[in-house]
Amino acid sequence: MVLSEWLRWPRSPRYLDPAFSAPGSSGSPVWPYQAAGSAVAGLEVSDATTDQSSGVVLVSAVVDFGAGEAAGSGMVVDGKDGIVVTNHHVVEGSTTVTVTDATTGGSYVADVLGTDAQHDVAVLRIEDAPTLAEVTLDTAPLAVGDLVTAVGDAGGDGGTLTAAAGTVTDTHEPVTVTEDDGTTATLRNLVEVDADIISGDSGGALLDADGEVVGMNVAASKGTTDITGYAIPARRVLRIVEAVLSEVASTDSLGYDPFLGVQLDTTSQGAGAAVAAVLDDGPAQTAGLTAGATITALSGAATPSADALVREVVGHEPGEVVEVTWTDAAGTSHTAEATLGRAPVA
Repeated sequence: MVLSEWLRWPRSPRYLDPAFSAPGSSGSPVWPYQAAGSAVAGLEVSDATTDQSSGVVLVSAVVDFGAGEAAGSGMVVDGKDGIVVTNHHVVEGSTTVTVTDATTGGSYVADVLGTDAQHDVAVLRIEDAPTLAEVTLDTAPLAVGDLVTAVGDAGGDGGTLTAAAGTVTDTHEPVTVTEDDGTTATLRNLVEVDADIISGDSGGALLDADGEVVGMNVAASKGTTDITGYAIPARRVLRIVEAVLSEVASTDSLGYDPFLGVQLDTTSQGAGAAVAAVLDDGPAQTAGLTAGATITALSGAATPSADALVREVVGHEPGEVVEVTWTDAAGTSHTAEATLGRAPVA
């Protein structure tokens, strides 16, 4: 089992909203973010060619309504419909995602259609984008010794894509990745390569000798400059993309949970859900709630505790208008409508 780390560049600490934010914490990159160009100094990388860059995009995320930022890479798998695949850990905790075409420089807002956190894959759809160049996926099995090239936004600087050449050294490697809080996540049956894959390459393309995508960059070894990289096999990526698109087509819903924009005091013993803080310009603040309030009902359903409020909120959809009843710190009762927002990506 190899100890590795994620390949996005850093995001800041998350806005704490235990009631409605995604659980868990974000992971650490291999290196801290550095100025453009310095992150790849001394590594065996070069600027990606036009052919290598085709269909590979830059992915940037605003985390928890502006509390931080993250960056990685992605691949266009359907240029007509603007479908992009990246790693789940690149967009985890995000509230806004932007995709930039590395070739044209065009930037577009993207929705997260769905994710598979266990396999670290996320599927995005670009809003109102023109038809984009797309990658070609090769789902044939790889063999040790195959020549490969990892392409992505190494260093997370949003500039020219880089290419790191190497060979396949294992085709079924398990990898344990360390999170910021010390917990670990294990990804199994990854492609191991001896290419210099670094922070910012997450979600980028692992190309074979024919320029076809055989994997998606996901992690790299830590604590050494002799880098070992890891990629999710293309067949697994494609399988998850198809599953997410099928789910979206059948349910007509995106990969977001509803969000009221409050931080709850889970230690409160009073009747109702005690509000410790509200998100600036969030649904709750817009409705008139302030810190110190106690939410007693949501759309007519009593909320005698923080857990009860959470259950009521998740029973609705983002964009749905709900009626919130609360008592303020002075003991005055209020009722107002709130339009639920989108929670950070879980």
